[in-house]
Formats: sequence, C-alpha cells, structure tokens
Amino acid sequence: MSNHLTRRTLLRGGLGAAATGLVLPAVQGAHPAYAVAPSPAPTDAEVYGAPTTSPLVWQRADPFVTPRTDGRYYFTASVPEYDRLIVRASPTIEGLGSAAETVVWRRPSSGRMGGHIWAPELHRIDGRWYIYFAAGDSDNVFRIRMYVMESIAADPRDVSGWSSPRQIVTPWDSFALDATTFEHDGQRYLVWAQSEPEINVNSSLYIARMTSPFTITGTPARIATPTKSWEVQGYRVNEGAAVIKRNGRIFTTFSASATDARYCMGLLTADARANLLDPASWSKSPDPVFTTNEQTRQYGPGHNSFTVAEDGETDVLVYHARDYRDIVGDPLYDPNRHARAQRLYWHEDGTPLFGVPVGKGGPVVRLSPADASSAFVRHYAYVLRVDPSVRELADSQFRFAPGLAGEGTVSIQSVNFPDRYWRVAGTGLRIDPVEDGSAYAAQASFRRVPGLANSNGISLELSDRPGVYVRHDKGSLTVGKPSGAKSTFWLS
Repeated sequence: MSNHLTRRTLLRGGLGAAATGLVLPAVQGAHPAYAVAPSPAPTDAEVYGAPTTSPLVWQRADPFVTPRTDGRYYFTASVPEYDRLIVRASPTIEGLGSAAETVVWRRPSSGRMGGHIWAPELHRIDGRWYIYFAAGDSDNVFRIRMYVMESIAADPRDVSGWSSPRQIVTPWDSFALDATTFEHDGQRYLVWAQSEPEINVNSSLYIARMTSPFTITGTPARIATPTKSWEVQGYRVNEGAAVIKRNGRIFTTFSASATDARYCMGLLTADARANLLDPASWSKSPDPVFTTNEQTRQYGPGHNSFTVAEDGETDVLVYHARDYRDIVGDPLYDPNRHARAQRLYWHEDGTPLFGVPVGKGGPVVRLSPADASSAFVRHYAYVLRVDPSVRELADSQFRFAPGLAGEGTVSIQSVNFPDRYWRVAGTGLRIDPVEDGSAYAAQASFRRVPGLANSNGISLELSDRPGVYVRHDKGSLTVGKPSGAKSTFWLS
C-alpha cells in the first residue's frame, strides 16, 4: 500500500484501517514511536459527505447556505411570516438545524418594504457581507422589488454592521425578485427573476454585469422564460436561480411553476468560455431535473442553493420541500416548506446529477464492483445489475439499514423506493417490498465484511448461507462462491 494513501481513499471504501485490521506503513526513517497510526473507521455518513437530518431546518423556505467562511457556514431563508431577515451560523452544515437564529432586519410597519419579505441570500464580496432579498410594500405586499444591504462586520449576525437596504434598479419597474450573484473571469454578474412588461409570463430569468454589489450595468439578457409544460403549472414561472461553476461550465438551476407539489427545478447550462450575456450561450434542460417524489414523500422541491461540505470536496444541494402534497388554501401561506440538504453528484461527462429528494433516513451510498470501478450497482425494473455511466442517479442510491434478520446483519434499502430492499432471488438479486416472515428477512439480509480483494472495500455475505457472497458477473449481480474483486465493492 502506498504511503500516499489518503483518508479520502479510505472513506471511499466505507471501512477504515481500524475496522479492517489494516495497518498503515510507518513513514520511512521515522522512529517507531512516530509510526502512522491507523485511521479510525469512517461511517457511511462520512462516505456520503452531506447532512442526513431531514428536514435540516424546519419552516424555512428558499434556503441559502454560504460556503464555509472563517470556519462557519451561514444560513438564511424566508420565514413563514415574511416579515424579517434571519441569519444562523454553525461550524457544520448539520449544525445549522439547531443553531440560534439572529434577526438582522425587520420590515417597517408601513411604506416601502413593509410587505412580503422573500428569499434572502447572503454573499461575501471583497471582504464585506451583502444580503440580497425581495420586498413588497405595506399597501401592496406583492409590489415586489429587489434590495441589498451591506455589512462591514466580520460576522453577518452582528446587527450593528448592517446598512439600510438599497433597491437594485433594473430597466423595468415591475415585479422583481430572487437576486443572486456570482463572479466569473474577473467580472461579477447578477441573475434574477422579473416580470418583463412585454412578456405574458409571471417571471423570466435575466443576467447583467455589475459595477458594484448594488448596481447593474448595460442591457440585461433574458436567459430563460417559462415555455415548457412543467414550467407553467399554476403560474408561468422561472425564478430562484442558483449558480455552480464546475467542469468548464456554468450551471444555473432555477425553479418553475406554482409553489405547491408542482414546483420543480430546471437547469440552464453555458460554456465557461461563452459570452454569458448572449441568450444563445444558455441551453435549458428539456425536462425538470428535480421534482416531487411520491415514494420518498417529498413535495415541491425547489428554490435551492449550493455549498461545499466540510471535506472541501463534496458539493451539497440545499433546497426546500414539503412532507405532504395536499394544501388547504394558498400554498404561499402554508408554513411547512422545510430546508433540506443532500449530496450533489456528477456524471462522468461533467454534468450534475440531482436524483430525487431523498427524504428521511440514513446516509446514502453507491456501490461499484472492484472489477468495474467506474460502473455502479443499480436497479432496473426492480432487478439489480451493474451498469456504466448511470444517469438515473436514484436507481443507484442505497442505504444500509439494520438487518431484518437481526444482530450482525444489514439490509440494503433503495433510496427512490424506500419500501424495497435488496433480496436474493435464486442466483440473482432484486429490490422487493418487505414481507412478513423469516424467509424474506433471511433473503434480504447480509453480513457486511471488509472487502475480500481489498480491505478498503466491502463484501456482502448472505446471512443464511455462509461462504456465499454477492458477486458481479459481466453486468449481472449474482450470488455464489467468493471471487476476489468480483465480490468486493467500493462505496462512493
């Protein structure tokens, strides 16, 4: 084993040196007392790399989590009363759920900005904090315009640091909201949603260059307008943009349709070398990339932001969703859009994979056979098999749960069909609904042991048939006698 083996490599296997009996080599020439100590066994949560608490923050919609700044993540979001701006802080993303909340600004009792307060975002620009938000007026709560506040304080929870809000002026004095900002190639941009008077939609997406955190310049470019069937359910809406730069491209998610279970997310993509102010540089996904999922009981996911996990590598998708479909009255005033977070994955072609809103449960993992490490175990028509280049992310996501057969065993739950578990059926495997009785429990339980071919991986022995293991065989997932790499799986 190389001295360059990293903790990240160990995490990929889901089992650390201490758990496998693996002893890392001492640094050459070092005194024995300073030999490299075994790494502690990582948990599946460490392999997953994203929070597993769902919801992350209750009754907070349009959630925004900053990158880790001076050791802290900062959180802001819309509150159900739509009357104030709040900020939380924590050293971990998970900790934001229980962190104290500071009110940094309240709407005035009358006049401008005395109406609905929506969708704040918190950005650190040139050493200062800025909160972008939308506000209506007291005499018309839906006369929504965009505003920004600046703070010279090091901590955005410091109320004394915040200046008075200033309006962001666009060419149209019309409904405008959901401002976000990003920098690319030395130029700062603003992306926002607005109702352009000449277009018969509720809101489209625009981009413009910025001359300061308060001001745009030039003619804005309209980069998206709701035209597809999934964008016009209830309302004709493109809103809530969020930008992530990866793999030579600028990816911009946005939300569409009414704020009930029909709310969903689409994706815009531009080449990083393109003129971002040219609408032709942007392509829209033909279908939504993140939608309501009946199996996981997550409804109306959207208005997301992106951050990076504590390991500095794992991208995390932050969004809101409800736990139920049916709403009494106007969805806008239903308070139970909760903030949630889950891992964002990447396809080998460099595009993001969103999967489904994973709902409640433990950490999520994917399994790759050691003899086909770029392929993944996935289900297709409920049959488990191994495929390369899996684009249907959720079909390849699973959770390890306490074994249905009892102590010393594990069962493996499908993420997008959480009522189904891996089950041995003859010489193959399926995902099947839970059944009463010991027969199903035995067929759906395994002993998880260090990888037979490499102890950084795992192997799965059938709970009721000692010496028989799950194996990969030319794209099929089978059971039989152990066979080194074919019976060893990486967790990723």
